[in-house]
Amino acid sequence: TDILARFQRLCGKNVFYPFGFDDNGLATERFVEKKLKIRGQDLPRSEFIAKCLQESQLAAEEFKDLWRAMGLSANLDHTYATISPKCRQISQQSFITLYEKGYIYRRNEPTLYCAACRTSVAQAELDDQLQPSKFNDLAFQATNGEELIIGTTRPELLPSCVALLFHPNDSRYTHLKDLQALVPIFGHQVPILADETVAIDKGTGLVMCCTFGDKHDLEWYKKFNLPYRPSIGYNGKWLAHTGVLANLNFKDARKTILELLAQANLLKSQRDITHNVNVHERCKNEIEYLAIPQWYVKILDFKQELMAQANQIKWYPTFMKSRCLDWIENLSWDWGISRQRFYGIPFPVWHCTDCQHVILADLNQLPVDPQETAYSGTCPQCGSAKIVPETDVMDTWNTSSITPLICFDLWSNGTKSPFDLDAIKTFMPMSMRAQAHDIIRTWAFDTITKSWMHYNQIPWQEIVISGHVLSSNNEKLSKSKDNSKTSPQALLNQFPADAIRYWTACANLGYDAAFSEDQIKVGCKLITKLWNAFKFIQIQMQTHQITNHKPTNLGITNEWILTQISECFERYYNYLEKHEFGHALNVVEKFFWNDFCDNYLELIKNLLFNPDQYSKQELEATMWTLHHTGLRILQLYAPYLPHVTEVIAEALYLHNGSIHTTNYHELQTAFSFLKNSELMKKIILITAEVRKLKTNQQLSLKTELELLTINCQTVQPQDIMPHEQIIKGITQAKAVQYSNKSHESVLIQAEGLYKANVCI
Repeated sequence: TDILARFQRLCGKNVFYPFGFDDNGLATERFVEKKLKIRGQDLPRSEFIAKCLQESQLAAEEFKDLWRAMGLSANLDHTYATISPKCRQISQQSFITLYEKGYIYRRNEPTLYCAACRTSVAQAELDDQLQPSKFNDLAFQATNGEELIIGTTRPELLPSCVALLFHPNDSRYTHLKDLQALVPIFGHQVPILADETVAIDKGTGLVMCCTFGDKHDLEWYKKFNLPYRPSIGYNGKWLAHTGVLANLNFKDARKTILELLAQANLLKSQRDITHNVNVHERCKNEIEYLAIPQWYVKILDFKQELMAQANQIKWYPTFMKSRCLDWIENLSWDWGISRQRFYGIPFPVWHCTDCQHVILADLNQLPVDPQETAYSGTCPQCGSAKIVPETDVMDTWNTSSITPLICFDLWSNGTKSPFDLDAIKTFMPMSMRAQAHDIIRTWAFDTITKSWMHYNQIPWQEIVISGHVLSSNNEKLSKSKDNSKTSPQALLNQFPADAIRYWTACANLGYDAAFSEDQIKVGCKLITKLWNAFKFIQIQMQTHQITNHKPTNLGITNEWILTQISECFERYYNYLEKHEFGHALNVVEKFFWNDFCDNYLELIKNLLFNPDQYSKQELEATMWTLHHTGLRILQLYAPYLPHVTEVIAEALYLHNGSIHTTNYHELQTAFSFLKNSELMKKIILITAEVRKLKTNQQLSLKTELELLTINCQTVQPQDIMPHEQIIKGITQAKAVQYSNKSHESVLIQAEGLYKANVCI
């Protein structure tokens, strides 16, 4: 992101680059609990929140120091934290606005629940995990006395069984329709129903519906208006009414029920299987389904509208858009935004216990915590004084999804409301969002959703998707997973920040990249190479005078390097306009190492070290070109290596100025000397062949040649002859002759003298 921001500034744009901390929610709670060795549920709520706020602030300062050291050019005066009073106010006002628009509702609905984290979670927070299990065939009994075999991986949910189902075309079971079945061990009766969604060829073709084992259970529960028989409490333990399973966790409950079934000869068979289960992405524990009063954002009714919004945005790389569209297409739940936690933004709501009326806070009360601020009046609907606060807090994505609104508040310095539609039009859509691919389904999609609901427009014109850094186990590098041997601070103690930045920029947009210390070391070599190259330039600038105006006659060598850097800049610029920072870096690397260092500097050394052999005009042209090209190289590297380029540019070129406040279009003049550039490439080919010959015989490149014979196959001798001095200077040849014969390149030694024969 910083590379892209620095690039846009060098293009002459005024870049709004704020800095944010997403510090509310479950992640912070877990961090604080682990660090302080406490549990939020064991402390008074206000005391635990105070500890979270304190630790969040400490972590924020550590991160600021880290990002400063890395050279992030974000504006730290434009900083927000998602738990700050201002963000709480904007988030609560957004909730009230969308509730009044009809986009938000509250319902006692079956929801995804993580017993380990003790909170509901959203569909976007689920991961699939392949786990070993057993497929168990259990014996039920129909009221007509017939034994019925049910295959299941969740026998511990038998106390929650509310129906058996079969496909209406399955002739094995059609005679059972409208009969009842007796649930083994627990003894309650459930109806036997026909439904087209049952797979005839899976298991025995007869399935049980429990409240709830999976999303199919939810569908049947709603379709057939089945009773709700919960087995699992909020703590993940089986409830008291489950009898022998009471107070057991799911593993012990499964083991116990299978033992009881086996003893009663009701466990008919078992087989080992491996299947995908839904787990909470944060703790990797299995997800359950519990019916809890929850707040939801309506999204299922608006899939087509939201897909149309996603299609208006330019996605980089383009294939990432399909991830968003596929996610929207396959959504099966509205967005649950309630969380049963402590450290989050409270819903600005109280409830009347008599008529269930939802009482919203006044906007001038925001931010407000209903658990800390009692409602002062009576129910506006029924007049009751029995008012209770909402105890849930908002999902952190519910606030992160309105970061454009938060950024607008920063941009306007709080002088304008983000809910002023006329004012927000001057700011949105923003230019670009940068983020990783794993949160397309959360941050990207949720922000698109909220922007459409609030303003009926896209939040940004472009979205740039990066990959992850992978550990040796091919997992995302994560502090919470502790799968990295090297912390960011330790890396900064070992390597220059520019070298670390260089490594990150070597990744391809949208793709994951393995952590590579070797690549960081390549970055170190680049920094050293830049330093040495510009040390050479500095010496020449101190030795030779530089003219302020471009010389009329530049000469073939200078025309070639100016053409090369002009072509380099064009490719570099085009790549970065598409946010392809890795490809742009490759273009600069090739130019700097090959064209500039390996060829140009070597080609001009003879002139600089022996100026008496050349004209004053040639020296002036070379010094002007060296000075000009060097500054342009620093500009190209500046977004990637901000520290070393700044130091060099200030010492050699700008003195009291900064390379980061220059403008590409003012310095990067386009040069095109195609004819001489093509000829120069032939001369470089000659020098490359001579270098190879000397290297193969382990000779110094400074070894003199008595005679260099150039066999001309693709160029005319008369075109090369005017530039013999350049060839002699770089090849150390005393004399040059030409031939039209075709020979392999060869180096001959006779009586201590060397002669080279090259063919081009």
